[in-house]
Amino acid sequence: MRVLIVEDAADVAEAVAASLGRAGFACDIAANLTEAAGFIAIQTFDALVLDINLPDGDGRDFLRRLRRDGNLTPVLMLTARFEVAARVDALDEGADDYLVKPFDLRELEARIRVLTRRHHGMAESQITLGRLTIDTAGQTVHCDGALVPMTRRETALLNLLVAHRGQIMSKERLFEGLFSFDSADVGLNTVELYIARLRKRLAGAGIAIETHRGLGYRLDLADG
Repeated sequence: MRVLIVEDAADVAEAVAASLGRAGFACDIAANLTEAAGFIAIQTFDALVLDINLPDGDGRDFLRRLRRDGNLTPVLMLTARFEVAARVDALDEGADDYLVKPFDLRELEARIRVLTRRHHGMAESQITLGRLTIDTAGQTVHCDGALVPMTRRETALLNLLVAHRGQIMSKERLFEGLFSFDSADVGLNTVELYIARLRKRLAGAGIAIETHRGLGYRLDLADG
């Protein structure tokens, strides 16, 4: 999953990116609204972490424009203001959730997981598919109760495919969900490598990752 963090305090933005990165999210950081608009113009994100007070404007105004343009990306607002009015305004403008600074990174991570799950129609943190049980909160995968050892990016790839089960996901879309703009040294063909690894990890688990030449990959229950 790809997350855009719009926060002008570099230490806060980097801490959020590091925390979400450990949870399998690919993160990009924008220090102001102008940079955020540039990112959104060329990239689809699964969630936004948006500060209210930014050097070049109010995050609520930015959010209002996003919603007016039909952008339904889940947004978690950050605010240093404790007044109820500021939080109500953020929700009224289209925010899906908010956190008041200072906040615990674990709580932010949990809230982002919930927002992305709900956005993809998955209310529960545990998903059963074939012989697999996928815990999106704990970032673990079990097959018939036995832990399947997986790297962070392998787990992130599985989560992406499961969120879009039955749909063909292009190589480009999977790449965007796994790597941020900072991963300039990583090529698109890296997705093929991770797909191959994932198939080996999940052999005999009752699911199939189909290759649709020229289109992408599709995950669903295996036949038989």
